[in-house]
Amino acid sequence: MPSFVTHLEGAIDGARLPARVVHTLHEGRPIWVRYDLDAVRSAVSPADLIGRRNDMWRYRELLPVEHESDIISLGEGMTPLLKCSALGARLGVEDLWIKDESQLPTGSFKARGLAMAVNMASAFGIKRVAIPTAGNAGGALAAYAARAGMDAYIFMPADTPIVNQFESIQFGATVIRVNGLITDCGAMVKAGQEEMQWFDVSTLKEPYRIEGKKTMGLELAEQFDWNLPDVIVYPTGGGTGLIGMWKAFHELKELGWLKSDHMPRMVAVQSDGCCPVVRAFDAGDKFCTFFENASTIAKGLRVPAAVGDFMILDAVRSSEGTAIAVDETMLRAWMTLGASTTGISTGPETAACIGAVEILRAKRWINHGERVLIFNCGALQKNVELFDSDLPVFEPGEPIDWKTLGA
Repeated sequence: MPSFVTHLEGAIDGARLPARVVHTLHEGRPIWVRYDLDAVRSAVSPADLIGRRNDMWRYRELLPVEHESDIISLGEGMTPLLKCSALGARLGVEDLWIKDESQLPTGSFKARGLAMAVNMASAFGIKRVAIPTAGNAGGALAAYAARAGMDAYIFMPADTPIVNQFESIQFGATVIRVNGLITDCGAMVKAGQEEMQWFDVSTLKEPYRIEGKKTMGLELAEQFDWNLPDVIVYPTGGGTGLIGMWKAFHELKELGWLKSDHMPRMVAVQSDGCCPVVRAFDAGDKFCTFFENASTIAKGLRVPAAVGDFMILDAVRSSEGTAIAVDETMLRAWMTLGASTTGISTGPETAACIGAVEILRAKRWINHGERVLIFNCGALQKNVELFDSDLPVFEPGEPIDWKTLGA
C-alpha cells in the first residue's frame, strides 16, 4: 500500500526530520509523524472504510506502516463504544459513553501503541526492545514482541500488579522488577542501552506509539458518524493517548471528514497522589515539574514526569479543556460504581475519570445535555490486588437466612 508519510517533525521546535529512518527523540523531546493529507484526501474517503478489516489498521492511509501484508497483529480494535445511561444518571450526565479499551489484546489500550511501535521496529530490522512500564505497556510489548520474534526486556516497579508481571513472563519477556517508580525503570533502560543494544520504546521516546494511540480518536469519530463528543475524559499518565487523539482530530478536520468544526474539550485526569500535569496546568506552566513521592493504586497514573508533558498541556489548553486531580481515597468506590452500573470491566484509572465527571458536572463545567466520553483504558481483572476477598463461606446443609444475602 502507498505510504503518505512525508516527514517527521520535532514537537519542541518544528524541525523537519527525515522519515523511514530510525528516530528516538529530537532535542530530548518527542517527534510527530506528518502525512500528505491532500494526497490522503484524494486516495480515500470515509465511505471507502466500509468493508475493511475491523481493527485499527483500517485507517492505513493515516498510519506509518507501508506493507499491509507484513502487519504484525493480534486483532487490535475496533473497541465498543457503549452508552452508559445508569452511570450517567448517577453522575448527572444524560449522554454518557464509555469506549471500552479493556477488550483489546492483553486487556488495555496499550495494545494500540505497542502494536504500532513493534511493527515499525520490525520494519527497521530491530530485534531487541526494552521498556519501562507501570504494568500494561509491559504486557503489551511482551505480547507483540513474541508475535514478531523479538527479544523484549521489561522494567517495572516491584509493586506492579501481579497480573502484569505474570503476563510479561508468559509471553517470553525478560522481566526486571525495580524498587522504585517508572522513572527509575526508565533510567535503567537508558543505562543498559549501549551494552545491550536494545531499542527503547518508552512512552513518546520513539515516534510511532502516538500513531497507534491516535486510532482511538479515528475510531470514535467513525463510531459517532464523524461527529465528536463535547467532552473527552481521559486518565493521564504519560499522556500518549490524549496527545494522539488530539492529533487525529486535527488530521480528520483537515481531511474534511468531520461533519462540523466542533472539537471536544479534553480533560486530563490524575489522582491527587500523582498529579504533575494538573499542577502545571493550574500554574500556567508549559512544562511539568517532577512529582515527589508519587503514590496511587491507579498504576497507570503513577508517572511523576512525562517526556511529552508540554504536548499534553498544549492539547488540553487548545481544546479549552482542563486538568483535574481526584481524591485517591475514592478510587475503589468509583471502580465499584462504574462496574456495577455498566457491566464494563472498570479499572482504577477509569475510576478516576468517573470521579472527574462527577466533580465537573457538579461544578457545571460539564453542561446539561453535553455528550461526554470516558475511556476505559484497562481491564478490572488486571488489578486483582484491589479486590476485596473477604467473602462469606457456607457449609453444605447450613441454615441460611436468604433475605440477608448481599445485605
